[in-house]
Amino acid sequence: MENKILPILKYSYDNLADEHIKSCFLYCALFPEDYAIVKESLIECWICEGFIGEYQVLKRAVNKGYELLCTLIRANLLTEFGTIKVGMHDVIREMALWIATDLGKQKESFVVQAAVGLHDVPKVKDWGAVRRMSLIGNHIKDITQPISMCSQLTTLLLQKNGLDYLSEQISELTSLQYLDVSYTNIRQLPASFRGLKKLTHLNLTGTERLCSIRGISKLSSLTSLKLLNSKVHGDVNLVKELQHLEHLQVLTISISTDSGLEELLGDQRLAKCIDSLSLRPIYLSLLMSMENLRHINVTNIDVSEIDTNENWRKSKRNSSGLHNPTVPYFFTNLSTVGIVDLNGMTDLTWLLFAPNLVKLHVGNSEEVKEIINKKKAKKVTGTSPPFQKLEMILLEGLPKLESIYWTPLPFPFLKKIVKLECPKLRKLPLNATSVSRVDELSIVMKPEEEAQLEWEDEDTKNRFSPLISLVTIFFLILSRSMSA
Repeated sequence: MENKILPILKYSYDNLADEHIKSCFLYCALFPEDYAIVKESLIECWICEGFIGEYQVLKRAVNKGYELLCTLIRANLLTEFGTIKVGMHDVIREMALWIATDLGKQKESFVVQAAVGLHDVPKVKDWGAVRRMSLIGNHIKDITQPISMCSQLTTLLLQKNGLDYLSEQISELTSLQYLDVSYTNIRQLPASFRGLKKLTHLNLTGTERLCSIRGISKLSSLTSLKLLNSKVHGDVNLVKELQHLEHLQVLTISISTDSGLEELLGDQRLAKCIDSLSLRPIYLSLLMSMENLRHINVTNIDVSEIDTNENWRKSKRNSSGLHNPTVPYFFTNLSTVGIVDLNGMTDLTWLLFAPNLVKLHVGNSEEVKEIINKKKAKKVTGTSPPFQKLEMILLEGLPKLESIYWTPLPFPFLKKIVKLECPKLRKLPLNATSVSRVDELSIVMKPEEEAQLEWEDEDTKNRFSPLISLVTIFFLILSRSMSA
């Protein structure tokens, strides 16, 4: 096959504009066969690997990543799955692996055994030649030997394995820059871990048994640290360690104490690093300084009001320290919001300041009556109609919710609406022209909720009522995907 088909397919690869986009394409082969890769996560990997830009200008680098994705899709080198994922055809992936190993001449340089049921690290003839290794989605519990012999290894992907611990010998990976051990069972980082002086990216997402990363401040080159959904929470001691990471540019973290948040926000440089945040009893209005925040999940918070008037907005300052009235939005990068068990607040009008919101989940909040309050929204100047980028909205367990918005809105990208256990929400902010591509839209609710729906007019009812699905088990699937 290599002699016939792959050289022909390589023509599309050779026509790519430069080495940066070629590196981005080859990187996709590190993921398992038939794997749907989340676009945003893939772009984050490209940035961490240094293919498309620096995190200092995060939004520019992300936009560049989406441009490169579009180019690879148009070249038929990647396949688009819906709006948020891409994948590689098996033959294209084989070609990418062939190219990455110098047309098969250096197979040890790019070792990929992802999701193939391994219980042990695969055998490699020349460990010293390995540059990138992907063992994603296997059943490996121990990597002590012989990975420690990989002195030239720069990228190691071990996520979604049964890994129980990292050996002290990991310090022998002196060239390691990118390490992903997310969704594993590791409980602690070995003392020798601090010897990884070249490590720039560390993903510990979903390590539910990991309670401490003491000594993390010794990783002097670290630029990206992901701790979301681990047992490591941002208390004062951890924040003080993070402050020693002078090159840190991206941080995902859970915070459960006011003192931890105050310590974090007291360091403007560190606050700007926050990409994703999970909060428990915290004041959301303190988050304005996190200008690079993209994902937020808040649980069990007690707050009566988030001020959306001009007094709140006066605290937004430009680089000179002066208020900038021409900047109406605080959360320009925020794309995902999850709010569960909210106590005391009756509306979420502050979402007006998140113009690029893609996913919204509000659940189990007994006091919420409106998503956007009309009176408060009228006092806010300089903002466009909300939810212009929204693709998915999940509302469940909101017994007092009566309104999302007081008038129909355009939803250019809306794909899914879920309304469960919201008995007073009888009208959706839709008219016959709200969604142009209704073939891509689905609406999920219980039969009794559908029976109580009120429509803007008969045209609106005829356009959207056929899209309603009463399969309530879908809620469980969607809820988990939005909370991830």
